Amino acid sequence: MEKIVPILKALADHTRYKILNLLLTHDLCVGALANRLHLSKAAISQHLQVLRKAGLVRGEKRGYWTHYAVQRSVLAQIAGELDQMISRILPLKSTCFRAFPEKKMIKERGANQMCKDCCEHPDKLKGKPEDCTAEQIKECHGDIKEHPCEKEKK
Repeated sequence: MEKIVPILKALADHTRYKILNLLLTHDLCVGALANRLHLSKAAISQHLQVLRKAGLVRGEKRGYWTHYAVQRSVLAQIAGELDQMISRILPLKSTCFRAFPEKKMIKERGANQMCKDCCEHPDKLKGKPEDCTAEQIKECHGDIKEHPCEKEKK
């Protein structure tokens, strides 16, 4: 985690993101990047320094100029770590899948359709399912026609 945060911070800037995308197509020098992005060479140099410190680019001296290239292995490592993060945040089998936008993926991993307590926000509901308003049901269970607790009783 200590490695990923500086890299994500470096990528969070729009200009640095553009620089990285350009460098993924060609190795370029500061002047070429400045011309393509319509920025000063000094500004590009400062952005490249941040990307270098994060380990995302490396410079290689070619004659008088330094050409920069993306460290693709670092990008692949970050992508792998983010992918692992996604798999770690998936709910346990007792978690209500309605609280997550990745419903299909969660269903495939075996999560129950409803949590054991049925309602994600019982404090916002009334005592019995039949007393719930449509707004309360929608807030707790999503956009459904009838309260899921009623289905379970049938």
